[in-house]
Amino acid sequence: MNQMNQIVIEGNVVRDTQVKETPRGTKVCLVSIATNRFYRDMKGAFQKEVAFFDVEAWGENFSSRIARMAKKGRGLRVVGRLKQDRWKTQEGKNASKVSIIAEHIDFQPDKSSGNSDGNAKNMAESATEGMMAEAAFAETDSEFMDGGEAVF
Repeated sequence: MNQMNQIVIEGNVVRDTQVKETPRGTKVCLVSIATNRFYRDMKGAFQKEVAFFDVEAWGENFSSRIARMAKKGRGLRVVGRLKQDRWKTQEGKNASKVSIIAEHIDFQPDKSSGNSDGNAKNMAESATEGMMAEAAFAETDSEFMDGGEAVF
């Protein structure tokens, strides 16, 4: 039985995306996002904590849509799962890295495009376990979206 492995995270794209291709020809889009957390410290002063995460969007259509839409500074919400890669360094030490494998991504409205039409059709697509699913079109009225675009 598979155990629960799901994450929902909202943040902003911190750099331009990269699209890579595996030796078998599968495309993956790499997106780096930052999340902000605000809190009060022991003295009552507001503090800001920033965390950075790497997101992978697998599949031909899914990765190309994400690469096109995920521009630096744009807000997004990712629903996916965590994946841990492990390897040995040249010195023989164990190393690991945790990434988020995207299964659904919502984008906040792109302020630079001026697109605020909440009824605009949004492209959507699912990626599960690195396998591309069939593209689907959907209209959304999500509060997060507020006229933005959805890709799942």
